[in-house]
Amino acid sequence: MSSFSIVSTLRAIWQMKMRRRPYVLSHGVNSRCNMQCPFCEYWKEEKPDMTFEEIAQMLDGAADFGIGVYNAWTTEPLLREDLPDILEHAHSKGIITSLVTNGMLLEKRLPALSNLDFLSISVDGLESYREIRGIDISHILPGIKKSVEIMERPVLLNCVISSKNVDELTDLVYFASEIGARISFEPLYEFENIKDDVWGNMEVKDRAAYRRALDSLIGMKSQGYPIINSLTYLKMVRDRKPSFKCHAPDIILNVGCDGMVETCRVHRQPLADIRQGVENAWKTSKATMAKTVNECDKCLFFGYAENSLLYDYNLETLRHYEWM
Repeated sequence: MSSFSIVSTLRAIWQMKMRRRPYVLSHGVNSRCNMQCPFCEYWKEEKPDMTFEEIAQMLDGAADFGIGVYNAWTTEPLLREDLPDILEHAHSKGIITSLVTNGMLLEKRLPALSNLDFLSISVDGLESYREIRGIDISHILPGIKKSVEIMERPVLLNCVISSKNVDELTDLVYFASEIGARISFEPLYEFENIKDDVWGNMEVKDRAAYRRALDSLIGMKSQGYPIINSLTYLKMVRDRKPSFKCHAPDIILNVGCDGMVETCRVHRQPLADIRQGVENAWKTSKATMAKTVNECDKCLFFGYAENSLLYDYNLETLRHYEWM
């Protein structure tokens, strides 16, 4: 483990276990998108984005609060012109930076993102990419390959499993391995705003094929292929049984593009305005978030499931999970 990882781990343990505060600030930095994926609800919303000054003030408060990681995501962060300034401001406060993107603008904008530590690119298929995302994968391949060359730390490809790509999962692992990237998998989640016909079209109905695909991923993980998911998590996804205690609000402070604190990606009711101060917004929201999570049936978003397993010191996950 590098000194960077050791310091980050110790900071995370101190913040979450000793101070009982979330360590990651996950921010919907932009409401616009240059794709209109049918299974995504974010691009359909019309909400005002926080200004740079408001975000900078939030990051100042986050640093004082003990936040160690700033994750910029949704709907498409690279459409935001001042993103490099936002990442620079986070870095100036000693905060690790992370970005989730669809990759469309990556080749153009990557050179300006010198203050980016971790990069995640949504890649749901190779041959199936056009059917899932509406464009050919050739549009994002140059940006992916450039990011692998430029980024100091391994680039992560994230795949959402659906009926369209369930037969392509192993090919994606080979692809990630060939270009020198890591890869993660998570199942498609049925958000309330996804139309029934979209869900019916993308839901994996062939359970035997689904199980074979996950068993293949489990085997490849055991063989050392660059899958960052833990075996514990992959088995939960295979069996469709989220057998863990969710600690999402204990780990992540989720803030929408409009500055409203939300419990998580699933429970998106606005709880407090982050512009009232990070600590104040957290204190105002934490009781509601705890109650919501305790009553939840639990999802299998890998960021929540894996990190919740880590939070509870699951030994297999501690050995195998490789992201931040």
